[in-house]
Amino acid sequence: MTIEEIKGESSIQLSVDGQVDTITAPELQQKILVTFQKTKNVILDLGHVGYLSSAGLRALLLGQKTATSKGGTMKVINVQPPVMQVFNMSGFSKVLTIG
Repeated sequence: MTIEEIKGESSIQLSVDGQVDTITAPELQQKILVTFQKTKNVILDLGHVGYLSSAGLRALLLGQKTATSKGGTMKVINVQPPVMQVFNMSGFSKVLTIG
């Protein structure tokens, strides 16, 4: 998995490429938390993520809670169908801001 950081005017976008599983989820979680130290608005581009495990869901939930506590936002974009299915089955489609 690789994560590319793209700075915008009022947000930072993290473009994730690869599987988010038990091995890679801690790296994603850490990157999300570090990014929230730089800005209060984070965009996660999951356009190149075809698999997301429960560990990945946990990283996203922590990101969402961090956004809320900072009065900011975390938006998830370009969600692929297999990952969207995981979001729908787990109820995360109601928790996350997906655009």
